[in-house]
Amino acid sequence: MSAGEVAALIAAGAFLALVVVVAVPVLRLRHTVDAATRAVNDITDRTGPILASVNTTVDNVNATLGQVQTSLEGVNLQLARLDTITSHAAQVTANVANLTTVVTAAAANPLAKAAAFAYGVRRASARRRAAEEEAELRARMKAERRRGR
Repeated sequence: MSAGEVAALIAAGAFLALVVVVAVPVLRLRHTVDAATRAVNDITDRTGPILASVNTTVDNVNATLGQVQTSLEGVNLQLARLDTITSHAAQVTANVANLTTVVTAAAANPLAKAAAFAYGVRRASARRRAAEEEAELRARMKAERRRGR
């Protein structure tokens, strides 16, 4: 055997040792890749139903939001009606207040006149009675003086 053949044989042995040394981590890496592949497949299998459930939930939320929107529109409509009723009630209240003012003014003026007239009649009647009593008293005093003479 020549030196070149021995060198080739040594190089082949070294290459074989290198292949064996590299083969062990590659085989372990293969097991790791297989485990990762199984984990990804497992996650994929579990993700499908979860996504379906999320889609169902999102659809239900969208339907509920549509119902809420409809309810809010109904509430806004009722509030608009209530606003109209309130404005009409305010107008009626203002009209009643104005009418009350007019009736009070119309009734107060004749009542004041009637009260003043009644006061005047009472005062005149009291003066007449006082004058009659005074005249009667004077007549008695005159009669007593005449008797005394």
